[in-house]
Amino acid sequence: MSMFPSFDAYTPREIAQRVQDVCMLKARLPFLQLVMLGILAGAFIGLGALFSVLVLSDASLGFAASRVLGGVVFSLGLLLVVVAGAELFTGNNLLAMAWADGRLPTQDVLYNWVVVCAANFIGAAGLAAVVFLSGHAEMNGGAVGRTYLQIAVAKSSLSLTEAFFRGVLCNVLVCMAVWMTLAGRSVTDKFIAIVFPISAFVAAGFEHSIANMYLFPLATMLQAAAGQPAEVAWLWRNLVPVIAGNLVGGSVLVALVYYVIYRRGAGGASGSDRARQAPDG
Repeated sequence: MSMFPSFDAYTPREIAQRVQDVCMLKARLPFLQLVMLGILAGAFIGLGALFSVLVLSDASLGFAASRVLGGVVFSLGLLLVVVAGAELFTGNNLLAMAWADGRLPTQDVLYNWVVVCAANFIGAAGLAAVVFLSGHAEMNGGAVGRTYLQIAVAKSSLSLTEAFFRGVLCNVLVCMAVWMTLAGRSVTDKFIAIVFPISAFVAAGFEHSIANMYLFPLATMLQAAAGQPAEVAWLWRNLVPVIAGNLVGGSVLVALVYYVIYRRGAGGASGSDRARQAPDG
């Protein structure tokens, strides 16, 4: 055996085993730890959205440039989740792989999703309140605040079908980003794995439920501060179908597809005891 470490990426089959190992670890987290990590993830994704809105508020950029650059900087959110450690609802949709393999009961998967999603909302909305109080929206002559409102109006105007399928497409890319981070052995590897899928979903206008948990509360606060009627329809017009779409995209089109390809009939004991320290997502 060589005395030097290997810098090769893990193979797709090895990634599937690592994902399953990480799923088992996530499902066993104590409640307080799960909640705190979920709050962090909501705030981290909110910071990525904040960074993205700054770019989108610059009217001097062309359409494609602003969308792509806004997506690249939004990648900050998932990079913080994966490298710093946090529990993100959309990434945790990959728990469906361990469920399909019979390693996790349905109630454990649903418990994780509900707790993490609620904690993500607390973190994202809490960050929105802090950002509102900071006066951040006044940057660029108030263009940042106007951009938040424009984004919220556009998102809440989507039909339920559009919101659902944009949620599906979004979480296919998010879960593929999380999946590919487990192929890498360094922070640089993880950064490269994250940037392209995440920038693609933002540039394409797909819907991420946790990012919306930051954007909508902040837009609502800005409306109230301006003396406008506060819009609350986003609670059901956007978040409900987007959460459903994210679930289908991540758990069905990524986790279950890769389960069928690499894990179905694989057998053997869980490798969770062999899992290396892996990024949360």
